[in-house]
Amino acid sequence: MKAPLLLLLFQPGIDEMQQAKQDLSQSFFSARDASLILAAILGIIGAVRIYHNWQMGKERITGDVAAWFFSALFMVLLGAFCHALFGI
Repeated sequence: MKAPLLLLLFQPGIDEMQQAKQDLSQSFFSARDASLILAAILGIIGAVRIYHNWQMGKERITGDVAAWFFSALFMVLLGAFCHALFGI
């Protein structure tokens, strides 16, 4: 009976998570917006590199296309994850 009461009194990490949420919300305008901006930058850089490789005669660029696409997709999903986890 005392163990659940002690866990309710000493919840480790709750204060730290609230502090992290407050720090992140002050530092960024929104994690989702920041991730979308980074995904757009990754997409533009990837498109330019793939176009350059294609013009230089590289025949197999499907691996490069997939790598750049999934890195941009990861950034979009990371923003949604941070928004769900921290509420920012």
